[in-house]
Amino acid sequence: MNSSEIHRLVSGTHADPFSRLGHHSNGKQDILRTYAPEAHKIEIFTPRGNKPVAEMTKIHDAGLFETTLTPIKIKTGYRYVAHYDGGSHSFEDPYRFAPTIGDLDLYLLSEGRHVHAYRILGAHVTEQDGVSGTRFALWAPNAAGVCVAGDFNHWSDVKNPMRSRGGSGIWELFLPDVGDGVTYKYAIRDASGHMQPLKADPFGFGGEMRPKSASVVRDLSTYNWRDSKWLESRYVRHHRAAPMSIYEVHLGSWQRTDDGGFLSYADLAEKLIPYVKSLGFTHIELMPITEHPFDGSWGYQPIGLYAPTARHGTADDFKAFVDACHEAEVGIILDWVPGHFPSDEHGLAQFDGSYLYEHADPRKGFHPDWNTLIFNFGRREVVNYLVANARFWLEEYHLDGLRVDAVASMLYLDYSREDGEWIPNPDGSNQNWEAVKFLQSMNADAYSAMGGIFTVAEESTAWPSVTSPTDQDGLGFGFKWNMGWMNDTLEYMGEDPINRQFHHHNMTFGIDYAFSENYVLPLSHDEVVHGKGSLLDRMPGDRWQKHANLRAYFGFMWGHPGKKLLFMGCEFAQSQEWKADSSLDWHLLQYPEHKNMQTLIGDLNKLYLATPALFEKDCEQDGFQWIDGGAQADNVLSFVRWDNDRQNPVLVVCNFSAAVRAPYRIGVPKAGFWQEKLNTDSQLYGGAGQGNLGGLASDDVGAHGQTQSLSLTLPALSTLIFSFATDKS
Repeated sequence: MNSSEIHRLVSGTHADPFSRLGHHSNGKQDILRTYAPEAHKIEIFTPRGNKPVAEMTKIHDAGLFETTLTPIKIKTGYRYVAHYDGGSHSFEDPYRFAPTIGDLDLYLLSEGRHVHAYRILGAHVTEQDGVSGTRFALWAPNAAGVCVAGDFNHWSDVKNPMRSRGGSGIWELFLPDVGDGVTYKYAIRDASGHMQPLKADPFGFGGEMRPKSASVVRDLSTYNWRDSKWLESRYVRHHRAAPMSIYEVHLGSWQRTDDGGFLSYADLAEKLIPYVKSLGFTHIELMPITEHPFDGSWGYQPIGLYAPTARHGTADDFKAFVDACHEAEVGIILDWVPGHFPSDEHGLAQFDGSYLYEHADPRKGFHPDWNTLIFNFGRREVVNYLVANARFWLEEYHLDGLRVDAVASMLYLDYSREDGEWIPNPDGSNQNWEAVKFLQSMNADAYSAMGGIFTVAEESTAWPSVTSPTDQDGLGFGFKWNMGWMNDTLEYMGEDPINRQFHHHNMTFGIDYAFSENYVLPLSHDEVVHGKGSLLDRMPGDRWQKHANLRAYFGFMWGHPGKKLLFMGCEFAQSQEWKADSSLDWHLLQYPEHKNMQTLIGDLNKLYLATPALFEKDCEQDGFQWIDGGAQADNVLSFVRWDNDRQNPVLVVCNFSAAVRAPYRIGVPKAGFWQEKLNTDSQLYGGAGQGNLGGLASDDVGAHGQTQSLSLTLPALSTLIFSFATDKS
């Protein structure tokens, strides 16, 4: 070994440490070399020997040792014992093992086409040549050298250099005796040999509890799933003609322990799942649980995209939570954040000393709203990283859906930017076609990964064909959040009833485009933060009127076309704005008006799930029929929802005025008895108890273009839902 190679080894910049470390033969002799900083003596033992066969010579003060042996002495193998001032340590030689990544995998990774990239990159507990350990691999094409640092080598940034796999940019190393639960990072030297901050593993399957930031080795192969029956049922459950009522949850603040700490995944399985099931929700949507350093980001600034947060437990703990959901017939959706990432030094920023995952130009690579970095969607390896991540959560954790955050911020080059702060396309347009291609690739791959899954776009603009198939130039999502409906209707509900007639269009306009996409109606966490107050607080009037308004609004929402999503706490009308650092105000359930609201949500879900007309044709124009969408002077809306067979329609009537309207004639499309299935003014829900005595038969009196009609009592601030029961004859 010449001085240059010795320098590269001890400085952590040798791209092929296996060429010098480990076991080598010149045909007549075996040469063994190892690098053990701080050791003062290293002895060589056979696997079962109790006496050393040789003692190595230190050839460099940094801790480089070497010896020459006759081949016969180590024909059955060897191990090292390093002696330090504080004791000794026996270890296998990491540099005697052959490469662990095959040429096909390297080729697919280089091409950005490896759908299971996470099975190659990252830290994988495995066995090689009969020795247990962990294989580490990462992508750092511009690095001069990469070493693995961790508990196992006292966080040395030079002791365990990795092997470069050439033009692929992949570095790998198998470390014997390293297993599940061990913490680690990568020590990366940039192209000039300068040391970068220690980096967490982009493909790490576990992470330390903040404020610590190391990756944690997690063996994902040991969990035994019990949800095969659920998985087989998902095709039916997740069709756009199926009922879907989603409970959005921030795990860190749904409930806390008595001392203010986080509930574990096991605690959540015991408490959250039965609660959601009891209220009739079909799915839980988790705000991001991918590992993130800052609680205040609510998970929307992730660093460990492949790791469930350690705030609530381990990877297997989270799998058990998902399994428990499926056992209870509750689906799980993950809020997924592929659009941007924080600039924390242990994360992806300047990962190998270059702009690797992000754009170099801040006009494309920096997000001004969130002070985060934007993924380079034009780089195939970055797209592969993200597409494989979507598949990872669906395959490895059996998640049922992904809600993709901030899609609009990806689709537009000028999103939240002023003139001169963005780079237009050559034709001057603002569409980010690289991001479009990424989203299409992600959706196409996700739907091929696991049967019956679905994806949801949080897309706040009128971008066309968000939920159309990718082979029809759509983005390929299964559903889209209806942000326009949410904004318009909440604006209307915030008006005093005396002024609502001037904003009537806010409640009806959503039908003009309700069937252009497959929509979810979202009342999400975004509507109860940043000074907006709670949903209850946004309603006008005194205490009783606020509750009545909110009850009527929920009734309207559950009657309106579109799947349902409600943020935690809204189901019992939490009074205060949501705070992510403390528990929901569960004490409010001791007061009747809050308990009654919770009862209403449960009854709405129960009615919804039992009534095909309320969900079968959510996404089809012929499933909806206005009765009277123009009664703005009365603040009244009435419409019919049809089932597939058009035999059992549902009539929804909303009175958003503060006055009882009776008698109030409403046309109906069928003659017969119309049963009052739900009345938000019922005393069961804290209302005044006015209504229609359980229903009434239609009259042969024409109204609203129908030959039959009902003479109704419409309670103030109420929604009534009627189900057609029998033919009049």
